[in-house]
Amino acid sequence: MSNNHNVTSVKGEEYLKGIAIDIVIFGFNENQLKVLLLEYKSTGLLGLPAGYILKNENLNDAARRVVSERTSLKDIFIEQFYVFGDTSRHDTKPIKKILSAEGASTQPDHWLLDRFISVGYFALVDFKKVIPQPDQISNNCQWYDLSDLPNIMLDHNLIIKKALETLQTNLDSKLIGFNLLAETFTMAELQSVYETILNKKLQRTAFQRKMLSLAILERVAKRMTGGAHKAPYLYRFIKNETL
Repeated sequence: MSNNHNVTSVKGEEYLKGIAIDIVIFGFNENQLKVLLLEYKSTGLLGLPAGYILKNENLNDAARRVVSERTSLKDIFIEQFYVFGDTSRHDTKPIKKILSAEGASTQPDHWLLDRFISVGYFALVDFKKVIPQPDQISNNCQWYDLSDLPNIMLDHNLIIKKALETLQTNLDSKLIGFNLLAETFTMAELQSVYETILNKKLQRTAFQRKMLSLAILERVAKRMTGGAHKAPYLYRFIKNETL
């Protein structure tokens, strides 16, 4: 939620009503997939980075703004993956708790207590470059292991699950646009990312054959970490705007 606009005001005049953005920000570190979560002030509640759309703002621009504010990174590739609109997701109890902690009104006419449809986005970022930043109603923003997530408010566990399924289904093309890996990487590092996201071991020779057959990689040089005969080749993704 933007640090420059007051989302806790009763009417929320600056924002479109009834529509929100929830963003799953994945990071990869030490063979683990991480998810960025916010902890809301004085509530014990955890949730995904979220935001609302200003009346004069494009939807995708709003999502990019939220990701940039939470990660301190610019020019992040994001993707819209699903719209969450079931009536069962409308639960005012955690929202009232957050508003109360902020000293804001919790009367029924508060705009944040209305039913919201949420547009889900996901992003893959370079874990080491992110400087997590809380928003105006949270006091902490940090990484959590995807395999060991704490209790999360509302339907955010479902949103994470759906984002991961989308990523797994389209992994070959999605990694090109995202910034999960450094600009150059070894085949072993790439395989580690695949194994972590897919949650299964892959046969090294078959994996390498498959990746090279996709024509999405170019070999750059050898990483000089020892004898030349032991140094692994470095690769990078071939940028292709059609993917």
